[in-house]
Amino acid sequence: MAKLEVFPLSADRWADFEGLFGRQGACYGCWCTYFRLAPKLRKSNSAEDNKAFIRTRIETGPPPGLLGYLGGEPVAWMQIGPRADVPQLNNPGRVCAPLADGPAEDARVWAISCFFTKSAWRGQGLSHAMVAAGIDHARQNGARLLEACPMDHAKQAKSVGLFVGSTQVFEKAGFSEAALRKPGRPLMRLEL
Repeated sequence: MAKLEVFPLSADRWADFEGLFGRQGACYGCWCTYFRLAPKLRKSNSAEDNKAFIRTRIETGPPPGLLGYLGGEPVAWMQIGPRADVPQLNNPGRVCAPLADGPAEDARVWAISCFFTKSAWRGQGLSHAMVAAGIDHARQNGARLLEACPMDHAKQAKSVGLFVGSTQVFEKAGFSEAALRKPGRPLMRLEL
């Protein structure tokens, strides 16, 4: 397999992001807004509304995540940035809520919240390369903590339900469990 090239998602890469997500917008029209929009708004939004929202967010900057390319083709996406940029990740009572020593208001506390990989490339280990690139990206941008709330198991290895990532991927990248509020959904952390 060719080496995955990873770049921050800036406005000039919109067409690549749109192409990767396809006409439906990945994950049934989500367009990676799940942790960005309140549930009531998310439910009332159409896929086109979500697409317009994320496009505006990308054009406004800073980059809300990373795009991975193989042979010049976009094949993988990972949402990463300060926790405050993904407000629904921070709701009290959620398994992914921040801990007292890593508040969402701290711009140096970052999170990896979502993944999307082109279906033909799922199960090929691209998420490992995306997380490694994300660690470098977070360090370069001044993060002190990088967190994620992955899933231990999914019904299928290529399940779209793994949009939060696999616990095993984060363990291999050096993350450790910081909290366990629900079996199978650890809050994981890497100190940078």
